[in-house]
Amino acid sequence: MLHIAASQVGDSKHMAVMNEVRAQSIQCPYCGETIDVLIDCSISQQSYIEDCQVCCRPIEFNVVVDQEGESFVSVFSENE
Repeated sequence: MLHIAASQVGDSKHMAVMNEVRAQSIQCPYCGETIDVLIDCSISQQSYIEDCQVCCRPIEFNVVVDQEGESFVSVFSENE
């Protein structure tokens, strides 16, 4: 499991941050490559599966966006 925190961009208050899509770098739990993904910060809590751009294996994402607009991304392999 890998946890990544992305800090708030700019001087925007949480309402403006909640309506943006943010680029985030994560490490694939299978091949270990760092890949860039887009995080939808308009949803405060979400889970979804996205394939690794390098090895094509399914990565499970858990994303939480707090009141200040900071996003926390956890990624897991299918078997974790």
